[in-house]
Amino acid sequence: MVDKNIYIIQGEINIVVGAIKRNARWSTHTPLDEDRDPLLHSFSHLKDILNKITELSEIEPNVFLRPFLEVIRSEDTTGPITGLALTSVNKFLSYALIDPTHEGTAEGMENMADAVTHARFVGTDPASDEVVLMKILQVLRTLLLTPVGAHLTNESVCEIMQSCFRICFEMRLSELLRKSAEHTLVDMVQLLFTRLPQFKEEPKNYMGTNMKKLKMRAGGMSDSSKWKKQKRSPRPPRHLAKVTPGSEQPTSNGATLSSNLTGGMPFIDVPTPTSSASSEAASTVIGPSTDSGLEFSSQATSKEDLTDLEQPGSPGDSIATEPGSRELVVAEQPDPQQEGADVEKTQSTSVESIPEVLEECTSPADHSDSASVHDMDYVNPRGVRFTQSSQKEGTALVPYGLPCIRELFRFLISLTSPHDRHNSEVMIHMGLHLLTVALESAPVAQCQTLVGLIKDEMCRHLFQLLNIERLNLYAASLRVCFLLFESMREHLKFQLEMYIKKLMEIITVENPKMPYEMKEMALEAIVQLWHIPSFVTELYINYDCDYYCSNLFEDLTKLLSKNAFPVSGQLYTTHLLSLDALLTVIDSTEGHCQAKVLNSLSQQEKKEATRPSYEIVDGTWEASNSDKKFIRKPPRFSCLLPEPRELIEIKNKKKLLITGTEQFNQKPKKGIQFLQEKGLLTIPMDNTEVAQWLRENPRLDKKMIGEFVSDRKNMDLLESFVSTFSFQGLRLDEALRLYLEAFRLPGEAPVIQRLLEAFTEHWRNCNGSPFANSDACFALAYAVIMLNTDQHNHNVRKQNIPMTLEEFRKNLKGVNGGKDFEQDILEDMYHAIKNEEIVMPEEQTGLVRENYVWNVLLHRGATPEGIFLRVPAGSYDLDLFTMTWGPTIAALSYVFDKSLEETIIQKAISGFRKCAMISAHYGLSDVFDNLIISLCKFTALSSESVENLPSVFGSNPKAHIAAKTVFHLAHRHGDILREGWKNIMEAMLQLFRAQLLPKAMIEVEDFVDPNGKIFLQREETPSNRGESTVLSFVSWLTLSGTEQSSMRGPSTENQEAKKVALDCIKQCDPEKMITESKFLQLESLQELMKALVSVTPDEETYDEEDAAFCLEMLLRIVLENRDRVGCVWQTVRDHLYHLCVQAQDFCFLVERAVVGLLRLAIRLLRREEISGQVLLSLRILLLMKPNVLSRASHQVAYGLHELLKTNAANIHSGDDWATLFTLLECIGSGVKPPAALQATARADAPDTGAQSDSELPSYHQNDVNLDRGYTSDSEVYADHVRPGKIHRSATDADMVNSGWLVVGKDDIDNSKPGPGPNWSGSSPLVNQYSLTVGLDLGPHDTKSLLKCVESLSFIVRDAAHITPDNFELCVKTLRIFVEASLNGGCKSQEKRGKSHKYDSKGNRFKKKSKEGSMLRRPRISSQHATRGGHSDDDEDEGVPASYHTVSLQVSQDLLDLMHTLHTRAASIYSSWAEEQRHLETGGRKIEADSRTLWAHCWCPLLQGIACLCCDARRQVRMQALTYLQRALLVHDLQKLDALEWESCFNKVLFPLLTKLLENISPADVGGMEETRMRASTLLSKVFLQHLSPLLSLSTFAALWLTILDFMDKYMHAGSSDLLLEAIPESLKNMLLVMDTAAIFHSADARGGSPSALWEITWERIDCFLPYLRDELFKQTVIQDPMPMEPHAPKPLASAHLTPAAGDTRIPGHPPPPEMPSELGAIDFEKSEAPGPGSPVASSPSRLSPTPDGPPALAQPPLILQPLTSPLQVGVPPMTLPIILNPALIEATSPVPLLATPRPTDPMPTSEVN
Repeated sequence: MVDKNIYIIQGEINIVVGAIKRNARWSTHTPLDEDRDPLLHSFSHLKDILNKITELSEIEPNVFLRPFLEVIRSEDTTGPITGLALTSVNKFLSYALIDPTHEGTAEGMENMADAVTHARFVGTDPASDEVVLMKILQVLRTLLLTPVGAHLTNESVCEIMQSCFRICFEMRLSELLRKSAEHTLVDMVQLLFTRLPQFKEEPKNYMGTNMKKLKMRAGGMSDSSKWKKQKRSPRPPRHLAKVTPGSEQPTSNGATLSSNLTGGMPFIDVPTPTSSASSEAASTVIGPSTDSGLEFSSQATSKEDLTDLEQPGSPGDSIATEPGSRELVVAEQPDPQQEGADVEKTQSTSVESIPEVLEECTSPADHSDSASVHDMDYVNPRGVRFTQSSQKEGTALVPYGLPCIRELFRFLISLTSPHDRHNSEVMIHMGLHLLTVALESAPVAQCQTLVGLIKDEMCRHLFQLLNIERLNLYAASLRVCFLLFESMREHLKFQLEMYIKKLMEIITVENPKMPYEMKEMALEAIVQLWHIPSFVTELYINYDCDYYCSNLFEDLTKLLSKNAFPVSGQLYTTHLLSLDALLTVIDSTEGHCQAKVLNSLSQQEKKEATRPSYEIVDGTWEASNSDKKFIRKPPRFSCLLPEPRELIEIKNKKKLLITGTEQFNQKPKKGIQFLQEKGLLTIPMDNTEVAQWLRENPRLDKKMIGEFVSDRKNMDLLESFVSTFSFQGLRLDEALRLYLEAFRLPGEAPVIQRLLEAFTEHWRNCNGSPFANSDACFALAYAVIMLNTDQHNHNVRKQNIPMTLEEFRKNLKGVNGGKDFEQDILEDMYHAIKNEEIVMPEEQTGLVRENYVWNVLLHRGATPEGIFLRVPAGSYDLDLFTMTWGPTIAALSYVFDKSLEETIIQKAISGFRKCAMISAHYGLSDVFDNLIISLCKFTALSSESVENLPSVFGSNPKAHIAAKTVFHLAHRHGDILREGWKNIMEAMLQLFRAQLLPKAMIEVEDFVDPNGKIFLQREETPSNRGESTVLSFVSWLTLSGTEQSSMRGPSTENQEAKKVALDCIKQCDPEKMITESKFLQLESLQELMKALVSVTPDEETYDEEDAAFCLEMLLRIVLENRDRVGCVWQTVRDHLYHLCVQAQDFCFLVERAVVGLLRLAIRLLRREEISGQVLLSLRILLLMKPNVLSRASHQVAYGLHELLKTNAANIHSGDDWATLFTLLECIGSGVKPPAALQATARADAPDTGAQSDSELPSYHQNDVNLDRGYTSDSEVYADHVRPGKIHRSATDADMVNSGWLVVGKDDIDNSKPGPGPNWSGSSPLVNQYSLTVGLDLGPHDTKSLLKCVESLSFIVRDAAHITPDNFELCVKTLRIFVEASLNGGCKSQEKRGKSHKYDSKGNRFKKKSKEGSMLRRPRISSQHATRGGHSDDDEDEGVPASYHTVSLQVSQDLLDLMHTLHTRAASIYSSWAEEQRHLETGGRKIEADSRTLWAHCWCPLLQGIACLCCDARRQVRMQALTYLQRALLVHDLQKLDALEWESCFNKVLFPLLTKLLENISPADVGGMEETRMRASTLLSKVFLQHLSPLLSLSTFAALWLTILDFMDKYMHAGSSDLLLEAIPESLKNMLLVMDTAAIFHSADARGGSPSALWEITWERIDCFLPYLRDELFKQTVIQDPMPMEPHAPKPLASAHLTPAAGDTRIPGHPPPPEMPSELGAIDFEKSEAPGPGSPVASSPSRLSPTPDGPPALAQPPLILQPLTSPLQVGVPPMTLPIILNPALIEATSPVPLLATPRPTDPMPTSEVN
């Protein structure tokens, strides 16, 4: 079966032959002779051949192509015929009729290229001719782009390209055709560069010979508008030796080609969308496949035949995924699928259709200009000259490779030179466009030959183009620059620096001519570069951290930041672009931080992945670098990724170098000296080091270098300087050129001589001493300089004609040691200098200078300084962020502030968030603070007044965004917030004032309020905040509500706005700041608390409510952080101390502080580690001013109750109990806090904040005193004598005169086993012989007292809570409460009525009026009106009814408690003693014997109960008496011994009876009578019950007489008969019992004669019951044998000799501890007490026995044994004489202070014989 391809060819032959024949017929009118016409002859010959074969592959492609190519070459054919032949050839190519594997293919392709590039035809009219040119373009495109195109040689490819360029730049052709040529070129360039990775680089010499004939140049463009025809004989077909099969690698065989007709990716027929709007509209008519100016004869088949080979097995397919990634070249042919894809990609890029022109350009490789085979170049009718390249017979055709690509690249670069006059704008644009395509298609950086071109000419031209004002060229060159620096910046370090500086210049230049678009584009270029991953980091590493480069990164950052600020306030794109650039750094850094945070493990893997690839890049660059002149790392770094620390050192050194350089440029010595001082250069000067520095520092002034090295003093330095040059292999003038670039040659001849001598010496040494001698060399060098001046200096040229070559030679005749120099060398030198001036630095301007600067840049690039480090992304993020955050946040703030567009605002906010995230990741709190502070400004919270805030904030969406961001960031990264807390707090305060905070935040715990919660502010209409209440009241009266603006209801918009504001704040979730604070780092937490503490009321900024709000937040935060409360406790405590102790008046804030302190205590006591400090801090309450404290008593009472209920078990030390009980006393009964504390508080007032708990006045340093709640007499008296403290206005004089013994403090300390001063010591002390504690009880509040009693009962009733530490304190407190509740607390009631009325109608706070103040509500609230006051003040002066029931309740509770404690005391004590025995712990031993119990427990409690027996309320009295009776007769008390019973009389019963004599309850006379009767009965019962132990006392007589005294008084006390009857009965009873016990009979008297006691007894009784003796003892007559007088002195003496017996303490006991009481005198607070004038009252003095007794008693009575009974000194005068017992006076005298030996046994009673 015949191959159908043969038929196709035959069909094409018929068409062409038919056309030729028709044409001949037209012209000659005769049929053409086929044999004679060479064209027809060859066609007929071909027909014969085709008829003989069945497979097309049997013949060489050349055979069937030749006739067609001859038609194309023939100049006799007309355009249409040539066109038909071209169409046929195109069809053969696109149908793949040419077998790529056929050995003759290469030759066929060569011929085809030659024929089509040299096509000739007879022109008819321009339009038809253009059609032919169009077809030529199409064939050339198909030729190069089909797989067989790979067989073309370098020369052919260049010619093909050249032909296209000609059409492209021929301005007389139509635009459509020119555009088509441009598209064709784009496709070709793309194909060639896509194949670049497959080509090997040849060695240099081979490349040179190969490219000898290769040349691209534009011919002479003829001006004639007619077609030029030049006759020429048809070209003979070429016969070439067969190519050896091994030299080409076939892609596949023909069979595959023709059979593989599936739809692969076609090479060519991709329609190109073009952007040239002008003339291309016409192209749409032709149809889609011709869009890009391509024509196919048969569209139907073209698609299929052009399909690429897809057989995976075909040897030519090199598999690759992306253009340029092929490292391995599998075949010399392109991978078809590959190129197809690429063509498509490139074609779719739009091209600007701008006409361009071509320049003449010669290839540097083109050394010999060899002529072509034909005598003359052929210029086609349009004036486009085609230069042929001849192929010598017998040489193999080498497929094209790198040489043609290099040549093409060089040509494209030359097209872009703006300084070449041949290059029109169209040509420059075309060059840029094709370069873009080339760089996009191939990894040019891997091809060393191309890199050389890029480094020099290409960058040079691009930078020159940046100065051009034509925007399209400017934009195109920016695009090429981006592609260059994106892919190969490591080769272009200094070029990149220059480029960026250029862009910065464009952006900043203030030139009005500079179009805005140019600035915008320059910015866009920068932004685009900054988006390249790790580009910014590389800038920083390679420039900012390089001693001699600009600080590009830093400068750019500053520039961008400055540029983001609109000067006019109007935001333009440039501003946003600048912001974008700044944000790219932030974005990438944030991305890296996120990645690290998300998964540190995957981060590890990533690192491992990035590092090697980075090494590989390095390696390939290394390998491709043919002469390995790069070291891999810059010399200034210690490793490829230097540590940040190292970079900082480099940057510091760089700063010094810059300063040194500046100084050197003014005065070289000074600069060197500076650097030596800074340690950058050694001392003494090291010449090589300095020389090196002079060479490598480009900032130095060249003129100064010249002066410095040529200085006579620095000859050694000059040598070192010259030796830094490497002149090896350089011709003398080349070396000199290099030498003179490094400095400015001075003008003086001797200096020049010095410099040149050093130079020639070094040059000769480097090059093996050429020329005869040094002088010859020197002369030649001098001659070169002279020649340079002669040729290029304008002044010289004006005067004479420049030197010729001959003259130059003649000047140097015989200089070379008498001989001549080699003439060739001189000629080369002459031309080199003539063509290119040796530029003296800083001398020239314009282009010459530019060239010089450029050369310097290239030289620097070749040194190790030119190494550009590539670093993995994210390497130095922290350093970069540190440098950019400031400018970025400033810019963001500005843009956020000025912009109204949603997207821009969002962009700014996301920028803020990213900055926050990064600063959080790296822990940069200064950055974060700055950010928060900036954002807080935008919330509009701080700037607005409170009234407008809801509406302003609500209607400002930007403020919402800012607020949400602030809170979100604070929640998320609060850890690193420091200063910023202050601003957030300010914002919160504003929200609080404007009532925008959620309810939960302004609701606080309260002890008194029934709900347990109160609000910090109340909802009410705001009125003028600055006005005082009176004023606002007046204004309210005078104005009706509607007129007053602030009273008007809010408008609907305002309500809406407020609603929005509330919603927004809800979303901000400010409460989270409190709840999440437990996750904050400690430092941040401390800062937050500091911010809160700083809010205290002052005149300007904060008022009380603000402070209360902050205080509440502070407390909540402390409670959230209770796990680590120890770290922050000090701050809180100081703050609370400040608020409470400094307060002069009670106010809401103080109340909140007090409540807060107690709340903290309640919650924190459970925590062992802090509980001690917390309890200690409760003393703050005791330090408060008493009047302030009493107003807060309610809250404290309730708080303490809560505290004890929840935490009693957590209180272990006596100190802490002491604190709590003292507090209970102060609150419940108005006791003044211990003076020691008060004094301290005053003293500390100026500086309280700093006082720590340990500095709190220590009011007890010693356990002995501490553990008993009251003091011994010694202490009483110790204080008693301090002047000014004696309450009964006794002065020192009185004391001395009246026989007091004044004892100093020292005496006490010596007399006692050293109890240190303790806090009770400095408070008023107790008199043990009084029932009351005797403290000056201030006003107190019954409800508080009730609550305190409740707390106390909680402790007393639970055995677990009574401990040795608190027992005595408990007792003492009970007694104080008893005293407070006495008579229903009426006394305090009266006092308070006058002085302490709480201003219930008044304001809660006294507001200071503020000048120009913001409007704010006065915060009066009905619910707070009476808070903090006393509940019982609700009614006016009188005592309220409810009060009585409450106080009754209190007294009954107290009685019950005392009784309970009294009955359980013994068992409690014994259990403690037992426990201690088991534990055998150290410390104070607990005794459970009766003596201890009596002193510590029973006695004080009985006194307490006795005290209530004197209550004015009958109910209480009766109950108390019952309890007392029970208590005294209780079983445990039976164990007491005589001394204790004696003290029971002295301390409990006698004071009780004394008290009852007073007129306690005038209203209830009957009741009082009954009470007195019961009391006196009780006395006699107790006396009789314990008579036997009492008899053993030495003081029995005194005791007995005292009892008689009382009987006497009681007889006369009552008004009714009740006592008159009862007393004698009791007395009879006692006498009878005593008589029965034979007490009245003296022991030694025989027969039981009556004793002295008998006498005294009756003496006393006879005074008031004279008849009793007879009534009882008529029967008995006691003889009185002796007169009394003689005996009197004896007992007296004995009385005085035994002062111990009169000791007020019971002998043999430690001094009984007593409760603190008023100093000294026993004050029973009796209205009837004599005035201070009476001698009796003014000071207790030792009285002689009463003068008003009957005369019978004139001599001193025998009752002189001092008795211990506190008979009141100020007894009201009585009708009957009273014998004052000296013992009563002793009781209050200082005598007992004298230390006395403890008597071993009671003193024998003095008896009368």
